[in-house]
Amino acid sequence: MNWDDPTDESAAERLVGASADREDQAVEAALRPKDLDEFIGQEKVREQLDLVLRAARARGATADHVLLSGAPGLGKTTLSMIIAAEMEAPIRITSGPAIQHAGDLAAILSSLQEGEVLFLDEIHRMSRPAEEMLYMAMEDFRVDVIVGKGPGATAIPLELPPFTLVGATTRAGLLPPPLRDRFGFTAHMEFYEPAELERVIHRSAHLLDLEIGAEGAAEIAGRSRGTPRIANRLLRRVRDYAQVKADGVITRDIAAAALAVYEVDDRGLDRLDRAVLEALLKLFGGGPVGLSTLAVAVGEERETVEEVAEPFLVREGLLARTPRGRVATPAAWAHFGLTRPGPSAGGNGQQDLFGA
Repeated sequence: MNWDDPTDESAAERLVGASADREDQAVEAALRPKDLDEFIGQEKVREQLDLVLRAARARGATADHVLLSGAPGLGKTTLSMIIAAEMEAPIRITSGPAIQHAGDLAAILSSLQEGEVLFLDEIHRMSRPAEEMLYMAMEDFRVDVIVGKGPGATAIPLELPPFTLVGATTRAGLLPPPLRDRFGFTAHMEFYEPAELERVIHRSAHLLDLEIGAEGAAEIAGRSRGTPRIANRLLRRVRDYAQVKADGVITRDIAAAALAVYEVDDRGLDRLDRAVLEALLKLFGGGPVGLSTLAVAVGEERETVEEVAEPFLVREGLLARTPRGRVATPAAWAHFGLTRPGPSAGGNGQQDLFGA
């Protein structure tokens, strides 16, 4: 199970999960900015990418291959579409898991038009044979198609029109160096600041014809875990609450009441996050405790705790992974209004039994 995998059902069904479900994909298509000027956040990436695209247009050439890395929901797919729009080129969208054989990739590459943008999502999950074929396609704009098997196999060179590959990955470290080095421009997408998410929310509310106050937008932004996709999803749930329970206007009180119904607290923690922390704090005195024991305590699979809940808790400084096991930080105790027991409480003796 992988919290970065869009096909992961446990991650996708969470209101604060960063993976996109079908509803998210449909709404994002309507809310997606069309050019770099309209794109909010990622200032350095936008500035650098703007230079790359302007220079390519001035030369009358295709843009360099682009690698975008970062957590889900930060705008990698949106930027790929903006690249195609800025270059006035068509875009072809596929993903690494869909390319399991070199022949799959050869079929896509051979049908590209000159200057076309090929967006390859989750590029690190592409099969090794296809990956090796991509090296030559990116560098020399040609591929060798193998015909036949065994000693009688023949390699037929196939020339490709110049194209721009935009690769997206949530795990840049899994990309082999030969592939990573063939990208002319590499950018890492950062999590958004609350002020940037407020701008995203105001823009989305305008496009959805919603009335929202500055404090209402700030309330939603503060619970959105630094991710525009989550901010837009929370905005839609708050909209539903405001339409049913109020006059349709989203204020701070309405936003807070709506997100309380959906069990998203003021720090963006949901039911699973709180269950993990409460078990760690109340059952095991703050740890250290082994991952398997913690998973049993919350009634979840080990992988669910490790890859769905823990990444955000670690990033927020609420939980630490240590060689002896999981440990709650002082911030976690403060968030739940609890006092950490002292050494005399006898907590450490039990937790050491569950050390990793």
